[in-house]
Amino acid sequence: MVVELAAVRVLAPWFGTSSTVWTNVIGVVLLALALGYLAGSRLAAGARPMGALGRCLLLAGGLTLCLPWAAEPVARYFLPEGVTLDRAADLLVWGSLATSLLLFAPPAVALGCVGPLAMESLQQRGAQHAGAAGGQVLFASTLGSLVGTFSTTHFLIPDLGLRTTLWLAAGILGGAGLCALGMNRRVGLSGLPLALLWAAGLFATTQGHAAALTSARLLEAQESAYQSLRVVEFGEGQTRTRQLQVNEGFDSYQSVWQPEPGLLPQGYYNYFCPPIWWSQNELRESAEAWSLLVLGLGAGTTWRVMEGVLPEGRGLNATGIEIDAKAVELARRWMDLAAESAQRKVFAGWDARSGMRQLAQPFDQIVLDTYANQMEIPAHLCSVEFFQEVREHLRPGGWLTVNIGGFGFEDPVITSLANSAAKGFGSPALVVRVPFTRNYVAYLRRDAQLPDVLGPSWQVQSALIGKLLAPLALDGAWQLFHGDGEDLLTDDRSDMEDRQRQSIELRAAQLRLQEQAL
Repeated sequence: MVVELAAVRVLAPWFGTSSTVWTNVIGVVLLALALGYLAGSRLAAGARPMGALGRCLLLAGGLTLCLPWAAEPVARYFLPEGVTLDRAADLLVWGSLATSLLLFAPPAVALGCVGPLAMESLQQRGAQHAGAAGGQVLFASTLGSLVGTFSTTHFLIPDLGLRTTLWLAAGILGGAGLCALGMNRRVGLSGLPLALLWAAGLFATTQGHAAALTSARLLEAQESAYQSLRVVEFGEGQTRTRQLQVNEGFDSYQSVWQPEPGLLPQGYYNYFCPPIWWSQNELRESAEAWSLLVLGLGAGTTWRVMEGVLPEGRGLNATGIEIDAKAVELARRWMDLAAESAQRKVFAGWDARSGMRQLAQPFDQIVLDTYANQMEIPAHLCSVEFFQEVREHLRPGGWLTVNIGGFGFEDPVITSLANSAAKGFGSPALVVRVPFTRNYVAYLRRDAQLPDVLGPSWQVQSALIGKLLAPLALDGAWQLFHGDGEDLLTDDRSDMEDRQRQSIELRAAQLRLQEQAL
């Protein structure tokens, strides 16, 4: 179980952690175990099953030890460096399957041999019935799987990291293999090649890790219960930027930092700012602090951007919910995430939906930015019922702004999410295209009118925000969704993951047509 759970995390930097990747890994492991059980049953018919057991354990340990070293070259073969998200549709499915077969099938086959060999060895040494020996082996293996499942997710990977977790699993397997060979009393040279494989894997993994660290300006890397995280810095002095990268295998980042708060040179974060200025137009004068809730806080980029463009005399009371507490820790060390105070509150380790339910305060604005691996939106955070809950956490006239990744207003992700949000709010969703990105931002309001893109309500008293809004009013840069589509997402039935896959498949098809036309 340690190897199986860690396998998905090994693939995450290249293929993500969607259910497709989980399915491929689990399917490969099950197939390999089945083959291992068959091979183990034949090996158990030999004269010395204990010796065969020891060699299989050593082989499994050596192959497990090589996984961190072998992962990058194998994954890069099926998903070459420089491939962007919109060109990687087929590679995400078949690439993760092929990589899983090459990386995880060999150690899983070796581990599958262990059960039959252990049963036969136990039966011979104790003169037990087959059923008694099988029951004892199944009891021990199931109990070990239970320990491995909980310890891997909650302790080993978060505290030791992915690489060390695999080393530990390999060490336990190798140690068990040596013990089995010792009990066989005929070790001789039979375990020497496998012991050499184990040592070679340790050396190669260590060397590969050292090379990877020296090839990037890495400030810090962490493994959390959810993902791999790292903070990378670019540039010098006041022009430098930092990125929080989370399982990134394509052309993106999770959060970005610059020395001074305010608008970024480009990016969708800037487009979370207009609602406060549109509301300022309506209120004319207000000294009340703007109350903001960010679902999917990350490293707090939305807070820093908003802090730099507030109307004069207007304060900001900001709350953030972030499921990954390690991301919050890195943000406090490297990306100036504000310390906890009455005006800045962070709920780390909370799911966005369950965390929001604990907040009684109505907000002026809620930002929804809950992506994983650039394209994966959790199904329970894009349903009609969820958006109904969001609406109830807004003041009358309050705003919801949503970051959506897609490739056009007809994109299945954009249409289904925007229509579901509009249905949940009972009012239209205005979706705008963020220039020079594959991001779209949806604006919704509770019990109030959206600004008219072609009217005076679109204009604001801020030159910076006005410059952002000007290109959004052009033809083809915006669209209203009224929640009357047939593609609504609900808690009972959501096909968001299929729609995300369809999105990049359609984009890949468009690019192929463009290339053929040239």
